[in-house]
Amino acid sequence: MCSNIVEIGSIAGCGRGPDGWFDLKQAIVSFDHPVHADAEHAINIDFVNHDKGIGARVAVELTAESARELIKVLEAALARGEAEHLTMGSTAQVAR
Repeated sequence: MCSNIVEIGSIAGCGRGPDGWFDLKQAIVSFDHPVHADAEHAINIDFVNHDKGIGARVAVELTAESARELIKVLEAALARGEAEHLTMGSTAQVAR
């Protein structure tokens, strides 16, 4: 049974798809059945830019444990960067 749990957030960054690098505009996160991951349910993340078409998508499927670990390492990296006064501005250009 599908859970239909979906959360969408506006983001700024870059992703790499079949046609190269593209700007990201949204992260679509769902808790549902994965397509490829070996799990009954997974955290499925799509980093997308709908303005650029279907090829402007980076998909990730994570087990619940892996999603929690990703949250921890993201928080740790952000905390270290902020502690060292390395800020990431919302208008900063991302290296390509």
